[in-house]
Amino acid sequence: MKILVVEDDPATADVVKVGLMSDGHITEFARDGMEGSFLARNYEYEAIILDYSLPKKDGLAVCEEVRHAGKLTPIIFLSVTDDVPIKVAAFKRGADDYVTKPFSIEELRARLKAITRRPAHVQQPVFKVADLVLDADKQTVYRGNKLIRPTRKEYNLMQYMMSNAGIVLSRAMIMEHVWTADTDTLSNTVEAHIRNLRKKINEKDKPDLIANVPGRGYVMDTPENLKKITGIK
Repeated sequence: MKILVVEDDPATADVVKVGLMSDGHITEFARDGMEGSFLARNYEYEAIILDYSLPKKDGLAVCEEVRHAGKLTPIIFLSVTDDVPIKVAAFKRGADDYVTKPFSIEELRARLKAITRRPAHVQQPVFKVADLVLDADKQTVYRGNKLIRPTRKEYNLMQYMMSNAGIVLSRAMIMEHVWTADTDTLSNTVEAHIRNLRKKINEKDKPDLIANVPGRGYVMDTPENLKKITGIK
């Protein structure tokens, strides 16, 4: 998942970063409420971890702005206080969960998994395109009976493309969902990762499951559907 963490305390941010990245999540950080609100309203994330007390704009204001912008992204509040009125205020503004500091990364993982599995935000655990199968819970990828070993970024790219099978994804869309905002948009990183991914999943003359649609982007689908999408006979 791509997760936005809005947290001004470096120690807390480091704990969250190490924990989430070790689970394979793409993690983006904001150090104050103003930056956090901007990122949450203008970019796509699968979850937001939001500190209550922030410089420039507090967590309540950020949460309210995100919801007013029509974003339904699951939000977990972090706070040093366990006061009921503050919890109520957070939930009234659209929070999905509330975790009191200090907390364990194991607890945060469990809370994160719970809110992203609720009906409104349900995450499909297994993705399949032809004989390519990605199990998000086990973090495994198989092409037929062969275990594929993608890098972490290749895995995230594959999951994003498989979850949008049959849809032509522009380079900008891929950058937004798989890379962080500080990535050099002029680099050929997307093209390089697509190329490497193709090599790994197309071993032993397996049919290609990824196609380049000139002027539009990339699409993953079954070989039969790719012919229809690209018009190649």
